[in-house]
Amino acid sequence: MNKVNNNDPRFSIINKRLEKINRIIVVLSGKGGVGKSLIATISSLILSKKSKVGLLDLDFQNPSCHTILGFFNGKPIENKGVIPPIVHGIKFMSIVYYSGEKPIPLRGGEITDTIIEIFTIVKWNSLNYLFIDMPPGIGDEVLDIIKLVKNCEILIVTTSSKLAIETFKKVIEMLKISNVKILGVIENMKRGREKNVIKLAEKYGIRYLGYLQFDYKIEKYLSNPSKLLKTNFSKKLEKILLKIIQ
Repeated sequence: MNKVNNNDPRFSIINKRLEKINRIIVVLSGKGGVGKSLIATISSLILSKKSKVGLLDLDFQNPSCHTILGFFNGKPIENKGVIPPIVHGIKFMSIVYYSGEKPIPLRGGEITDTIIEIFTIVKWNSLNYLFIDMPPGIGDEVLDIIKLVKNCEILIVTTSSKLAIETFKKVIEMLKISNVKILGVIENMKRGREKNVIKLAEKYGIRYLGYLQFDYKIEKYLSNPSKLLKTNFSKKLEKILLKIIQ
């Protein structure tokens, strides 16, 4: 159940924190292991070449954006709020600044309160895009963000595996009920000619943005953004992004 309290006095602060951000893109998936964090992070890197971009990793249990960026040291500056460090041209915020590699035992209302607190204290200032990497699934975190962040846009990531397809359906159905803007779906790690994702996108009336083939170089170049951006994966993703930023 979504526990965001509309009467929370922090809401007015959050609105001010986000008012200079043109677009907030929430990247989510029905299950883990489909490349959601990779797409959120590389998308941020791609767009940061010409725009002001922020990246917020809200996966408290398994944050990974910092690993993809190769950023393991440093912390935000505190000045009447928290100012995210600039990492490879991106304003990057993650819970790992405070937790390190230790798991965070949060549940229920604690998760909601932590999300609200993060949005209250972080000073993004002016951005063209803010990407939010969500934990997998359709739990409280997703529902909280939909209610908390006005005018957010949803980018779904999935694969064509049977397990991913089943959770993909649930994600779409939940988002349709929430009446939030869905940018479309990216099919990741495509190996064959399956059309399951395309057919489901058509069935539910959402945009199929394209597919990304499995790229063996990605694992090799993790933590090396300059080389990640030269992979076929990144080049194809850049073309897909043009469909949602124009």
